[in-house]
Amino acid sequence: MKRFHVHVHVDDLAANIAFYTKLFGAEPTRVEADYAKWMLDDPRVNFAISTRGTKAGVDHLGFQVDEPDELAELAQRAKAADMALLDEGETTCCYARSDKHWIVDPQGIAWEHFHSLGSALVYGESNRQLQSPAPGASACCAPRGATTGAAATPAVGEQ
Repeated sequence: MKRFHVHVHVDDLAANIAFYTKLFGAEPTRVEADYAKWMLDDPRVNFAISTRGTKAGVDHLGFQVDEPDELAELAQRAKAADMALLDEGETTCCYARSDKHWIVDPQGIAWEHFHSLGSALVYGESNRQLQSPAPGASACCAPRGATTGAAATPAVGEQ
């Protein structure tokens, strides 16, 4: 089963934790000095906020899957549609270990598809530095250039 994922950059973490806790009627499932996450079942969403962005607003969207074969299916859909695919494989991002890949929509909004493998003590240690860097790739989370209106494109060979 898939869970919708939304990650929003915020300027004031405490004020936003208070706001979203009231909005969702639930406490965050994880809180760090620069990050908070709600794993909601109604609606089924993984909603995260952080202060690590350059400006406030939606950072990226995505799908979190429960099984590796669901992640493979999402990658196959993207490849079949000739979408550029940035495959990170196993990586650490947003205080979690995940197997993931990225696509970017025509507006430049990054979509993360991932299968969580466990919790992590650090915000991120991307595998991108182990590969030839993609244009616009950042150290963690959404590819740079995404959500700015200019589509971030994976490097040749990463499709």
